[in-house]
Amino acid sequence: MGLNRVNEDLSELDAFVASAYIEDILGVVKSGKEATVYCVRGGERLGNKLIAAKVYRSMKVRQFANASVYNAGRLRGRGGIRNREIRAMENRSRIGRELSFGKWVADEYETLNLLYNAGISVPRPLQMAERIILMEYIGEEEDPAPPLTNVHLSHDEAAKAFGEIIASIEQMLACDRIHGDLSPYNVLYHEGRTRIIDVPQAVDARFNPNALNLLDRDVENICRHFERFGVRGDAWRISRGLWARYLRSEL
Repeated sequence: MGLNRVNEDLSELDAFVASAYIEDILGVVKSGKEATVYCVRGGERLGNKLIAAKVYRSMKVRQFANASVYNAGRLRGRGGIRNREIRAMENRSRIGRELSFGKWVADEYETLNLLYNAGISVPRPLQMAERIILMEYIGEEEDPAPPLTNVHLSHDEAAKAFGEIIASIEQMLACDRIHGDLSPYNVLYHEGRTRIIDVPQAVDARFNPNALNLLDRDVENICRHFERFGVRGDAWRISRGLWARYLRSEL
């Protein structure tokens, strides 16, 4: 990770330090092409506990793969957006790209709030700024919770984790949401429990025409991962069963 990027991130986090949301920045937990996650010590407003600070990269260097797949229908059912702003985002003008960037961050924060309040196993969102989200930290200061890709599970542990994730996918769909990019890389495992992370691209199943295909892919990714532990699930049957129940308002 480049020094300039680190300095830019720290400068952004300073505003949270000044407002007593953050007391200290402890280190980097994860660095990706879209964002860097820092472990920070919460300030007085957040009870001095460990916090995860997700800092999105500036719009000039961020690229979202297949963004159109996720963005289809994203502006429907959302209040507070003017028609000219919608046109700017759809036309991908400079102003439109800036608006899309801010909306992408805000959407993750709103989605986390929606899912957490529905009892779904995601980190609790705490606060957000223009390109930063503060949320519950999963793990210990020197030992952050690993993604499933880095965890070896017994058959019983794997069966339990698989059941939790499929249940979370079902609960998300009951909230009209599909993760859209779910894989073992964005499911954390801590103290025998799974937590789903990274939801900025989550789609509204009511409006996105790609919703079913994204649901199929999410379930397939999870089923494929757990096969290595001897836990087998029929991905097609699971996803199509969930979708049929969703259409009948049975979730």
